[in-house]
Amino acid sequence: MGKSSMSFETKPWFLLQFHPNSHRLAERNLSRQGFEIFLPVHEITRRVSNRFVSNVRPLFPGYLFITFNIDDDPWRKINNTIGVSRLVSFGGRPKLVPYELINRLMYRCDRYGKLLPTKTFSEGELVHLAVGPFASFVGTIEEIEEDKRIWVLMDFMGQSARVAVDPEKLQTKR
Repeated sequence: MGKSSMSFETKPWFLLQFHPNSHRLAERNLSRQGFEIFLPVHEITRRVSNRFVSNVRPLFPGYLFITFNIDDDPWRKINNTIGVSRLVSFGGRPKLVPYELINRLMYRCDRYGKLLPTKTFSEGELVHLAVGPFASFVGTIEEIEEDKRIWVLMDFMGQSARVAVDPEKLQTKR
C-alpha cells in the first residue's frame, strides 16, 4: 500500500478522492499510468465477538496523495481513472498540498505508507495514563502483547490492578 519512493524533496503533491473502499483499485490503476502516489495507512484493531481483529485502513478515509507536473503530465486523465472519484480542485486547477505536510507524513510512515508507532514502551517501565478518568495515575508496564495491547499494573487504594491500556493513552513517567 502507498507505494512511493518516499523521497523528501519538494515535489508538488495534490489530493485525490477515491470511490468508497476503492483505494487499492485507484492505487493500482494510477500506478499503471505512471503516477506516483502516497497512501498513508494505519492499523485499526476492533473487537469482533470474543477476539480482536486488525485491519489496515487509509489514514484519511477516501483520500490519497498524488504527485505530477501540472504543466507537463496529462493529469486530466486522473478523473477518468477507475477507482478515482475526483482530483480535489479549485477553479479548475488541482489544489497543491503543502510539501511540508507530505514530508512529515512520509517521515512518520514506513516505505509502504504504514504509519509507524509514535511511542515504544518496554516491560517494567514506569508510565502514567494521559487521558480518561484515571489520568495521571502511575503504573508499571507488566506485559506488551503482539496485538499492541499493553498491560499495566496500577495501584488503586492499596490494591494492585492489572489494566489493559491503549499505547496512545500512555506517557513515560519522568
